[in-house]
Amino acid sequence: MPKPVTHINPQIQPDPELEKRTRRVFSTEYKLSILQQADACKHGELGVLLRREKLYSNQLAQWRREFAESGVKGLAKSKPGPAPSKTPDQRRIEQLEKENARLLKQIAVKDGCLLLQKKALALIEAFEHENSSV
Repeated sequence: MPKPVTHINPQIQPDPELEKRTRRVFSTEYKLSILQQADACKHGELGVLLRREKLYSNQLAQWRREFAESGVKGLAKSKPGPAPSKTPDQRRIEQLEKENARLLKQIAVKDGCLLLQKKALALIEAFEHENSSV
């Protein structure tokens, strides 16, 4: 007995909001507010604050460290990860030097091929000249 035909669309359309997740960005004022609220917490209330604000304890520790080191300026938005060791100009120079080396190698290979062709042509001409004189 044949199976009944079902008309189910096999394609699943994901929710576009869930496709691209971005990092949350916290303003300096928000960070200061959370630090003040955390300092005012009594024993056991800090976890409630962090859960309510959907924060992690390491974020709070990092903000405290930044505030202690640099004050309010330390809480200003900074890019994640280590600071780049090279300027954009230095990276561009390095990229151009690599490309230059690659092109020089390519030229050397092509010159070698041309030299080989010249030698092969000279041998063929010498062979033809030798056979024509006989």
